[in-house]
Amino acid sequence: MTSGLGLIFPGQGSQSVGMGKALYDAHPDVRTVYEAAGTILGYDVAALCFEGPADRLNLTEYTQPALLTASIAAFRLLEPSGLSPVAVAGHSLGEYSALVAAKGLAFGAAVSLVQKRARYMAEAVPSGSGMVAAILGLDGAAVKQACQEASTVGVVAPANFNCPGQVVVAGEKAAVERAVELAKAKGARKVIPLQVSVPVHTPLMQAAAGRLARDVAAAAWSDLSVPLINNADAKPLRSAAEVQASLIRQLPSPVLWGESVRVMRGMGVTTFVEVGPGTVLTGLVKRIVPNAVTLNVHDPKSLDATLEKLGVRRPSTGLGTVSPSNREA
Repeated sequence: MTSGLGLIFPGQGSQSVGMGKALYDAHPDVRTVYEAAGTILGYDVAALCFEGPADRLNLTEYTQPALLTASIAAFRLLEPSGLSPVAVAGHSLGEYSALVAAKGLAFGAAVSLVQKRARYMAEAVPSGSGMVAAILGLDGAAVKQACQEASTVGVVAPANFNCPGQVVVAGEKAAVERAVELAKAKGARKVIPLQVSVPVHTPLMQAAAGRLARDVAAAAWSDLSVPLINNADAKPLRSAAEVQASLIRQLPSPVLWGESVRVMRGMGVTTFVEVGPGTVLTGLVKRIVPNAVTLNVHDPKSLDATLEKLGVRRPSTGLGTVSPSNREA
């Protein structure tokens, strides 16, 4: 049974050295995904994912293509099973993985676009001048207020509304540090600095968004076979034109992840499958929709467990397609 299925794809912060290696070793058919990415990018993506070093993998310009590649490699193992998702979504960078899954963008085009996106983001702020941190145990309104009060020091804004009690803030280092102090004074339970080298989803990314717009317009797009719940508005999108505009708004705008998951639930999604490295989104979904079934695909064991839970079987050879749901967006 695959009714009520939603596919979600991770973003920056989910990367780790060794990601994807177990699937790569167990399923030789996904090696072509890494090879294709390496040809486009000009370096060995598999070696970066599997061997690091971590300092390089954690740089935005390398993190983004690597995570996209590892996520699509995992997705390719689900495709032949004939799954019919109600909708797809991705967290920040993961939105590009979701668009590949929904057939809006070919994988090669996505790799090229993400490489440019990452470069523009990295060049938008001086190296080492930005900071990203997760604030736990404080509601969104209080975090917004902390950022507003800290804006006298520099640029800082909520970047991700991830789930109840978890908001990520980003911006200039001194301003983020001040916002963190204010958030703690307002009752925040914990603050966690994140492995993201660029303050994405803040006004600091406006210049990067302007540069990206040209490349997004030049890419070959198709209307989506499955609705995408977008980051910028938490709304279901199907047309290529809507998607292109949304990707440009995404960079300087906060990720409305909690709302996106609730929209998917309202569309009939009862089972969320996180496809790609880590289980960050799985944990968030559990907090947003506690009664949802959560599964993930990041290694052979989780792949087999997910397919068994969904009641489908992956053919031994061949890469198929994920068909759209009959549900309306």
